[in-house]
Amino acid sequence: METILSHLGQFVVSVISLFGYLGVFLAMAIESACIPLPSEIILPFTGYMVFLGRFTLWQATLAATLGNLFGALIAYYIGLWGGRPFIKKFGRYIFIRERELSKTEELFERRGELTVFIGRLLPVVRTFISLPAGIAGMNAFKMAVYTVAGALPWCLMLIITGQKLGENWNTLKPLFHRLDLIVAILILMLVGFWIIRKRKSPKSKR
Repeated sequence: METILSHLGQFVVSVISLFGYLGVFLAMAIESACIPLPSEIILPFTGYMVFLGRFTLWQATLAATLGNLFGALIAYYIGLWGGRPFIKKFGRYIFIRERELSKTEELFERRGELTVFIGRLLPVVRTFISLPAGIAGMNAFKMAVYTVAGALPWCLMLIITGQKLGENWNTLKPLFHRLDLIVAILILMLVGFWIIRKRKSPKSKR
């Protein structure tokens, strides 16, 4: 894992160093399109570039936020155009049936704004939250607005952190990775619990 993260870190540094604001935009778009390129590396390094005077704080934050939005829209439309038919056809093999899909759609219809906003502020979850929003058919404009509302403070906070740390911008990386790991474990535990419950539910009805 450390080797993978090291390579990802080198990739992020190279892209941003080479392409500037466009590199920040592209890296954050990748991170937001369900590809786990850690924003916990992208944004502090962007802050370091602010520290060096190569970027300005608000232009860097704007590039990162717009990249987040662009990647989120890609994931959203993948879910909207392909996700629902795929789940309707193959969902039963992963314990997702029409009823669960309907519940997801109801959640995003009633609480979609809050779900997307909070999801954008959570490690791991923020990378994938736009895909279920698309599958559930959430209003695209609302999804975009609340993506920006959640992404902006996240980007600004981590860019400022990198700026304040200066040459030590990557010293918080281990802490963020532990936090990512904790969130990922919790998600896996919840998914495991849900699958076990689904497997037992037909027996309980007999």
